[in-house]
Amino acid sequence: MIEVVRAGALTTVQDLGRHGVAHLGVPRSGALDEPAHRLANRLVGNPESAATLETTLTGTAVRLRTATTIAVTGAPAPVRLSGRPVAWGAPVHVPAGAVLDVGTATHGLRGYVAFSGGVDVEPVLGSRATDLLSGLGPPPLSDDDLLPLGRTTGPPGPVDAVPVSAPARDLVLRLVLGPRDDWFTENALAGLAAARFQVAGASNRIALRTEGHALERAVHRELPSEGMVLGGVQVPPNGCPMVFLADHPTTGGYPVIGVVPVADLAAAAQTRPGAEVRFVPTRGPLPSGSRRAGDGSGTVAG
Repeated sequence: MIEVVRAGALTTVQDLGRHGVAHLGVPRSGALDEPAHRLANRLVGNPESAATLETTLTGTAVRLRTATTIAVTGAPAPVRLSGRPVAWGAPVHVPAGAVLDVGTATHGLRGYVAFSGGVDVEPVLGSRATDLLSGLGPPPLSDDDLLPLGRTTGPPGPVDAVPVSAPARDLVLRLVLGPRDDWFTENALAGLAAARFQVAGASNRIALRTEGHALERAVHRELPSEGMVLGGVQVPPNGCPMVFLADHPTTGGYPVIGVVPVADLAAAAQTRPGAEVRFVPTRGPLPSGSRRAGDGSGTVAG
């Protein structure tokens, strides 16, 4: 078991999410920075699907009731074990009774804490992930919570150092235009590559919201609700794009000007409010590796 000493601003249990249930209105959910989540699990000898803790900006602190191995990845942050500094981005043995404290991120936004055996809360629809939109999975952590750990399945990763890309201070996202780019004026589309947006403070696990620049609509009628995909860029009435992240709704009624490839979303998950955002629009199919959110099919409709 682990005992939550300090929950932090927002700490949730996350794994690789719920696949194949979007037709039931259930989002995919799962770790926003999936590469960081996978790395943390590899470092402690877990399968990549094991559940970790996803922290937001201010980190978290937990007391280990049994000895285990941990690793912290994602947004760089100071890591202390019973008050002593220990390594970030590497496996660390934690004795029973010690307090692991992950501090405020020095840059970036979300950190991942893996434990040998993974966080073993009860799965819902095949996943242990906390979904803030639907309310499925365990609630966000609170002080004094107790969380079970699973059985250790492998030895920690035998590494001396792990190369990790630093979170970008400003964000550049590829944008494959469509299916509703024709709902915007020619001037809006022509100026999209040069437009500068800022990450809005209202951003969360559902979407990265922007502010500071409005895209002009050419079509002003209502759009019937249609399926939404991970990385879809929806434009609400204020004209400021929002990029759908892991807890996004499965349907929506605002036009989707384009889709950000899944590979670019980890950087979006690590970008803080106020940072500059710009899009690099292209036409054509999404890059290999992108997929329709929630259906596990491995493809996205073009």
